[in-house]
Amino acid sequence: PHLVDIAKDKGVNRFIYASSSSVYGLRDEENVTEDLALLPLTDYSKYKALCEDILLKKRESGFSTLILRPATVCGYSPRLRLDLTVNILTNHAVNRGNITVFGGKQKRPNIHIQDLTDLYVRSLEWSDEQIDGKIYNAGYENHSVGEIAEIVRKGVGDKVSISTEPSDDLRSYHISSEKIRHELGFQPAHTLDQAVTGLTEAFRIGAVPNPLTDQRYYNIKTMQSLRIT
Repeated sequence: PHLVDIAKDKGVNRFIYASSSSVYGLRDEENVTEDLALLPLTDYSKYKALCEDILLKKRESGFSTLILRPATVCGYSPRLRLDLTVNILTNHAVNRGNITVFGGKQKRPNIHIQDLTDLYVRSLEWSDEQIDGKIYNAGYENHSVGEIAEIVRKGVGDKVSISTEPSDDLRSYHISSEKIRHELGFQPAHTLDQAVTGLTEAFRIGAVPNPLTDQRYYNIKTMQSLRIT
């Protein structure tokens, strides 16, 4: 049975779904808003979009739903992922002294992990009238990958070198988070620079053991080791 059905059977009256801004795929629009059609490019984003449909079909009186489409998460957390753009580049800058940028012009929206966890907590506090059936993007800073690399170098140190390689990953999008700011008053407060600073400190004090080799920081590597891909 679907997780949604189990939740309803157990008396859950609010279901908050963490989708992803990657469901928009490759877009030419200057700002990607929630009313655009979804064009997922990968299995990950395809199934994120399909789960949105399932949840909306199960919505009914007494069972409110909220779909959030977060930007790429960045910044230090105890359950750290090092397979996300800002985190990858900061890891390589601190622990290798160099950054390799693939492409560089692709735009990537970002949101600090602290802002995202704050958003999930607030999602439990808003009234049903405010959030039921709603879909919101959740992002803060939109930068190209090349710009992110420069922000990382500035935060880690000028001795970090940056090299650029061609890429066939053309995914690029600039999401708008104006709707959630206007309707719910939610606006992230943590910058990309703060994410880089927090990660850099964590690496340097040893809070992230074996960041270049431990597969627990990398979702695909972990799934492959468990043979679930």
